[in-house]
Amino acid sequence: MKKILRERLLNKLLVLKDKNFIKVVTGVRRAGKSTLLIQFQELLKKKNPNVSLISINIDLPEFHFLAEKNWKEIYDYIQSLLQENETNYVFIDEVQNIPEFEKLLEGLYVTSNIDLYVTGSNAYLLSSKLATLLLTGRAYEINVLPFSFAEYLEFTGKTTNPDRAIANYMRTGGFPEAVGFVESGESYVYEYLKTVFRNIYENDIQKRHTIYYETSYNEVVKFLIDSIGSNVSARNIARVLTANGKKIDNKTVSRYIDTLVESYLFYKVNRYDIKGKQHLATQEKYYLVDLGLRYALLGKELTADAGHLLENVIYLELLRRNNQIWIGKTDNLEVDFVVRNKDGYTQYIQVAYTVKEKKTLERELAPFNKIRDFNERLLITMDYETGNHNGVKQINAIDWLLDNKYDN
Repeated sequence: MKKILRERLLNKLLVLKDKNFIKVVTGVRRAGKSTLLIQFQELLKKKNPNVSLISINIDLPEFHFLAEKNWKEIYDYIQSLLQENETNYVFIDEVQNIPEFEKLLEGLYVTSNIDLYVTGSNAYLLSSKLATLLLTGRAYEINVLPFSFAEYLEFTGKTTNPDRAIANYMRTGGFPEAVGFVESGESYVYEYLKTVFRNIYENDIQKRHTIYYETSYNEVVKFLIDSIGSNVSARNIARVLTANGKKIDNKTVSRYIDTLVESYLFYKVNRYDIKGKQHLATQEKYYLVDLGLRYALLGKELTADAGHLLENVIYLELLRRNNQIWIGKTDNLEVDFVVRNKDGYTQYIQVAYTVKEKKTLERELAPFNKIRDFNERLLITMDYETGNHNGVKQINAIDWLLDNKYDN
């Protein structure tokens, strides 16, 4: 399969190289975590052909002999491979599959000549002692998402017609292998994505959680996908599903949602009261890790909820650019995103597919008029028209997605 260098992520790894952190590469299955670390290893070998690289993936046949071993035996195996008097770069794929993996990581972390990198497809990886390592600055998380729009263009070579390409991107998504199927026909893409979802369900959800009714679980998944960009609650989902003859209580819905967030299929975004400067605990939103899954699981066309789908694309790009993100509340109105970058700079963003109609433009600008501070305000649309609306900068979504100046 064709590969591209994911330079933004590789640059992060290069900055962190030889720093005293465990580099924890997280993200949904098949997003390209293993490929990223292979590319990083190739960069290390290019700089030093004699570099000591130790790479373990228990899912591969050559490492099946480690599958039944405990953490201490795996630790001893890695120790036996270390080269003395030089830095050993140790890579462990899907480390959460090793029982008591936290003990393994702690043991390797305190070994002076190891630079440690691990991947995981489930937020369970970030639980217990590893979470403590993250909080105390001894581990650094790098979240890997499917291809950005810029990466999609590079991979497909469709850079000359980004307007048409973005419609395809929003329909088929950015999972690397799915994008590789595009030229063979979209039916292959969607069959592959169904397989990806099934694999995530069986390996990252079902093995860790008791799911009594798979049909109800799938209904919750479909409800969340169909509610992209809308405020939702477990209570409301339970009420709607029960009214449609699929009886389920809100506690079960809440537990199901937690498993979907834990497996990186959805990202939860909480609300923030801009005027009161406080976080709110209700009516959060959920964004899908890749829009290709929407069509694969629901069969819906792009024209349905195009504005909310664009909002999903913008959210994921904000995430790639290392921002903290909230849904903004100002009086009784809502700002799509309150964004804070690593330097503490705050930005307000509204997303709309088009604002060519005067009423639509007024509706999208109204929340900005309630905000009394002077932080930057952006209105991102698919319209070609750009400009300034009383301090609100309107920008084309494609231009924003491809503009490197917004990278952090």
